[in-house]
Amino acid sequence: MHPERRSVVLAALRCGVLITLSFAIAARADDTPTSCDALKRIVAASPIFSSLTAIDGRPVALSYGDDAQCAASPANYRCTWTPHGGSGADALQSVAADIAACLPDATHDENSHARQHFTIGPRGSRTEIAASQAGANLLKLEIYATR
Repeated sequence: MHPERRSVVLAALRCGVLITLSFAIAARADDTPTSCDALKRIVAASPIFSSLTAIDGRPVALSYGDDAQCAASPANYRCTWTPHGGSGADALQSVAADIAACLPDATHDENSHARQHFTIGPRGSRTEIAASQAGANLLKLEIYATR
């Protein structure tokens, strides 16, 4: 094969490999659940959360910390994590902003530096979302149903 032709073929092959890798990376990024997707999934499971797994809530915390520990029980869904640098109060405000943006039907009825609280639904079949500081540098998110 002529040297010029060989370099053209090799360049085309390299380009094809890079394009293939780009599509593979993009596909994985699109498959990753967002914090909004996670919040909506958890709220939709209310009032019985046992169909959820520990992984379902991790995207909510991953924007703010890498060590999320989440668990589902029949009565609630709970995650705790250590926020990335900065104060826990700042991270808590950001979590509350995400909840408000992702769940526009939620009523934000408590807004303090240590606790954020939201309700969704009418009395008698409400889902409640509480985000709070839990210790010196730990945040907690709990979603539960009230009757």
